[in-house]
Amino acid sequence: MNEPYDLIIIGSGPIGMACAIAVQQKGLNYLVLEKGALVNSLYNYPLYMTFFSTAKKLEIGNVPFSCIAPKPGRQEALEYYRNIQKHFALNIHFYEKVNGVQKQEKGEFAIKSDKQNYTAKNVVIATGFYDIPMYIDVPGENLPKVRHYYREAHEYAFRKVLVIGANNSSVDAALECWHKGAEVTMVIRKGEINDRVKYWIKPDIENRIKEGSIKAYFYSEVTAIHENSVAITTPDGDITVENDFVLALTGYRPDLDFLRKAGVNISSGINCTPQYNPDTMETNVKGLYLAGVVCGGLETHKWFIENSRVHADMIVNSIIGK
Repeated sequence: MNEPYDLIIIGSGPIGMACAIAVQQKGLNYLVLEKGALVNSLYNYPLYMTFFSTAKKLEIGNVPFSCIAPKPGRQEALEYYRNIQKHFALNIHFYEKVNGVQKQEKGEFAIKSDKQNYTAKNVVIATGFYDIPMYIDVPGENLPKVRHYYREAHEYAFRKVLVIGANNSSVDAALECWHKGAEVTMVIRKGEINDRVKYWIKPDIENRIKEGSIKAYFYSEVTAIHENSVAITTPDGDITVENDFVLALTGYRPDLDFLRKAGVNISSGINCTPQYNPDTMETNVKGLYLAGVVCGGLETHKWFIENSRVHADMIVNSIIGK
């Protein structure tokens, strides 16, 4: 196209959609580029996941999110965001991955996808954090039996399953697999289940561990993964346990290299926080904005849907103000 877009948004998660709604309501020319399906990260969540937030706190575009249960599940969220798309008819290109964003000498941005090249006056990166696992970096991690994403428990029924981690995804997987008949072992680096685990789930996993239904090794780490076993370092010494599957659910991180290549400054500390203005969400690259979870760097629990929905209006107001 000859004329650049006023705004290109990378990512059609809830926050990317919120940005699209805000800019559409201002009458600006925009495009959303999404590498997968609508709200692709939510689509890839475990099938029966329940959100920590209430339905109201997941709403965007002032469209009510009706939910019978106190907390909505993945399926209800997908239905809600599909209805948002039907309602607003947002300009989204699905299954089009952005490979790079570069600021040009004249001030516009060149955006290269795997299908086409675009230009835009402003860009929002709202890519979340769910695409890159936090690898444990041990021998055998590349074996087919090792999974960094969990969908449902059926394939693990009646098998020996080792779950690494003590956060929400790890606890949900451990409990679901145990309920479906798996022999579940947990390896936890610290001495307790994470305090951020959903308050209605935490007592359940703690009771299962206490009664011995689920074996848990605290202050322990996996040191190697083999075809039929896993090596673990524990406070009582090194052990080997028989094993069929490993669920290494140790967290995920944003694509920081993508941000760096776009020119965004990343802090040198352990959190790898991107540089942005908290009043406008504009990065050190003028016209390039961040929205949603990606703003937290490796602090992936800092931002989530309910507290980053406001980023959309902040960004659009900044663009309009220019």
